[in-house]
Amino acid sequence: MLLSSMQTMAAATTGHPLAGTAAKFVWLLPALPLLGFVVNGLLSLTAAAKIGPADPSTVGHGHDDHSQEGPHGGPDDHHVVRHKHAGLVSLVGPGVLAASFVLAAAIFMAMRGVDMHVPFISTLFSWMPVGDLHIDAALQLDPLSMVMVLIITGVGTLIHIFSVGYMQNDPGYPRYFAYLNLFVFFMLLLVLGANYPLMFVGWEGVGLCSYLLIGFWFSEQANADAGKKAFIVNRIGDFGFLVAMFLLFSNLGALDFAGIAGSADKLQYGGPLVTTICLFFFLGCAGKSAQLPLYIWLPDAMAGPTPVSALIHAATMVTAGVYLIARASLLFSMAPVASLTVALVGGVTALFAATIGLKQWDIKKVLAYSTVSQLGYMFVGVGVGAYAAGVFHLMTHAFFKALLFLGSGSVIYAMHAAYHATHNHDDAQDMRNMGGLKKYLPITWVLMWIATLAIAGIPVFSGFFSKDEILSSVFARAHGSPLADAVWLGIPGSALLYFVYALGLAAALLTAIYMTRMMLYTFHGPNRTGEEERSYLKEAPWTMTGPLVVLGVLSAIGGFLNLPEFFTDLIPALPGETLAKWLEPVVGSATARMAGGEGHLPASTEQLLVGVAITIAVAGIVIAVTRLKPAALVKKSDSPESVGFEKVLEHKYYVDEAYDKAIVTPTIVVSRAVLWKGIDNGIIDGLMVNGSAMFARAFGWVGSQLQSGQVGTYAWVLVIGAVALLGAFVRAIR
Repeated sequence: MLLSSMQTMAAATTGHPLAGTAAKFVWLLPALPLLGFVVNGLLSLTAAAKIGPADPSTVGHGHDDHSQEGPHGGPDDHHVVRHKHAGLVSLVGPGVLAASFVLAAAIFMAMRGVDMHVPFISTLFSWMPVGDLHIDAALQLDPLSMVMVLIITGVGTLIHIFSVGYMQNDPGYPRYFAYLNLFVFFMLLLVLGANYPLMFVGWEGVGLCSYLLIGFWFSEQANADAGKKAFIVNRIGDFGFLVAMFLLFSNLGALDFAGIAGSADKLQYGGPLVTTICLFFFLGCAGKSAQLPLYIWLPDAMAGPTPVSALIHAATMVTAGVYLIARASLLFSMAPVASLTVALVGGVTALFAATIGLKQWDIKKVLAYSTVSQLGYMFVGVGVGAYAAGVFHLMTHAFFKALLFLGSGSVIYAMHAAYHATHNHDDAQDMRNMGGLKKYLPITWVLMWIATLAIAGIPVFSGFFSKDEILSSVFARAHGSPLADAVWLGIPGSALLYFVYALGLAAALLTAIYMTRMMLYTFHGPNRTGEEERSYLKEAPWTMTGPLVVLGVLSAIGGFLNLPEFFTDLIPALPGETLAKWLEPVVGSATARMAGGEGHLPASTEQLLVGVAITIAVAGIVIAVTRLKPAALVKKSDSPESVGFEKVLEHKYYVDEAYDKAIVTPTIVVSRAVLWKGIDNGIIDGLMVNGSAMFARAFGWVGSQLQSGQVGTYAWVLVIGAVALLGAFVRAIR
């Protein structure tokens, strides 16, 4: 019913080359995951099992589960029963995503060879026709949205398949897939929306789903708190998105992308209005994509199941901010000060998060801060106007970060299974309890090394090309571009860009170090899991390992989707800058404006920069291999407490504690003393509710005293009243 009604309302743009192709079914892209949410949501209403066994003698026997992630990575030894609808859920959950990906691939094939300077817009219905505000529920297909849709549905499908094995024995299995499908629906709505309000619906929707999935195991207080933290911090950033939309409509009278593009010339280049709009947009991006100072929710998102971490970090929510700036590239190209702010915050975030990653022991926390750092790189790219480079790194990051998170999920799965079998309660996510796992998980070891080399920037893996393109773009913009000529708080733009370039190099060095550290402590050296536990360590089933293999291939060769010119000059047979050419209809004019001319470095300079980047990456790996000694590492329970600056890094610069003392605790104190006890209890409950009740009771008491029930008293009162009335009448006559 839902799908047929949407199909009836859908109306493709007539006359567009895509009108008669698979693009007319664009509405199905988000509708399929939404259908999965409805089906799995209904199935989740049925409990996994009846409470209490039919035969009490079977308690504790006959049901042995794969241990699920417990709070803070601890084991969960509760016996569970596989949900009776788990088989159907396993088909519906990944199936709707796979169907959506197939449709996305068909639309992509139809778009090839078609001039996409005019986007294909499918209007579903009129949403907000109020006065001068006319907002349609419309979906837009263009090269940028197509790239995002392919990433979301492709990587999302692999994560859904992995989840079938990883979450198979969780009693909330249908609820998990319902949330996962809803997450993808909102993310597709975000990237397909043809206007900012519809994008904002998807923007808020992924925030809701992050709360539901991060706090999936909500019976544990820490998990519930992590979900609330993500939700609240994102609301702070979303305020900026709303203000930017209000400013756009009040000054341009439009909120759809086409309308804004047509009226953007009303804005003064570099003026305060367009700068303010872009800065408020970036505030929203900082919340959603975890940039300073709103990054604090993302590491705590590790409280959710590991596939959730992969989905949030690789393919969906955290990429929304980068997508927003690429989508609003026309506005940001008119605001050099705002763009410099984006690049600077991105560079500082990249280095800041990388330093924290150096001293984390939880394998998922290492990857969490790695995500924050890599998102910083993406913002550096889009901040300097290299929008294609930023989206390119978003794509390659989706490949290798999904692989890293799902690979860590396989490690955790094996560790939990071993600890569960031996009733060991050690931390299954702490790298100090691992070591030597390449012997037991050889496939995962190889694939995670591919992802590690990719994120470190080693040729010819995917991350090398995308990261190098960003750094080269920063260096190129440092002279002869509008950004270099701008002034940021009294600092010349050229000097600021060289500083951002240095931040990028430093972050690249640290990335290679902490990622190699993670691999050495997890897979190399002696095994620290335990002698009894080693016999239970093994690879995960192929429902989990299969997606890793696909992501491993993409992580290895994904960089060839946008080879730089210097590389194609060496091998002319290879196509160059494929992704950049594909995105040109959307970001080409904005990129040219930010580049200030050709925007290309001399071949010799570009080769020198590439050599520097490779040297930095190799140096990071060499430093980690030579300085770190896995054989000297002891288990978590035997590890001494960190001291000095290492302790500061391990406690993440005490930022959460600082926020707690500066913001959270005072807010609670004021809320309790003023809002609760003063206003709620004192004024509302005390004065208004209880006060009015006391007045009514007092008034009633006075009335009750006049009702004695004695007839004689009533007669005397009547007589006295009559006499008083006559007396008053007589005095009035005189």
